[in-house]
Amino acid sequence: MRRLFEIDLKDYDGCTKVFRRPSVRGIIFKGNKLAMVYATNEKYYKFPGGGMHDDEDKKEALLREVKEEVGLKVIPESISEYGSVLRRQKSDRGPDTIFEQENFYFLCDTEEQQGKQNLDDYEAVAGFELAYVDIDEAIRVNKEYQSQCFFNEVMIDRERRVLEMIKEERLLC
Repeated sequence: MRRLFEIDLKDYDGCTKVFRRPSVRGIIFKGNKLAMVYATNEKYYKFPGGGMHDDEDKKEALLREVKEEVGLKVIPESISEYGSVLRRQKSDRGPDTIFEQENFYFLCDTEEQQGKQNLDDYEAVAGFELAYVDIDEAIRVNKEYQSQCFFNEVMIDRERRVLEMIKEERLLC
């Protein structure tokens, strides 16, 4: 899979442990809009997806995560690689730990009908819901996003950059 870009804050001097959390993200177009997670309490957009379980391959994780976060069933035959983003920074999980996350983005289609979400506690607190949004609106909202949690700001900036790449590539088609 092609590497879209890397985010390496290099803020982890002296850290001796690495916490790795590979994740998958679905890029789902419905007409001229994107199916995205909207965090109603934090006011940002993110691609549906999340962390892979140890026993999952990327496609299995994508099917599970999209269904859990937004209630949409991915059509397995529609899945194709888009690219990955590697993120490295000092972890919020411990003073001696680097957070390393490879985010694997996949283009995919879903069935029309939305099922029930199955959110983790932090996702429910953030108010995750499915939103069909214009790409320019998602970029604008994520550019304006500010949080008391710098860790979240890095994540949302990553999503904004991927959105901008998708927009640029779709304009060339």
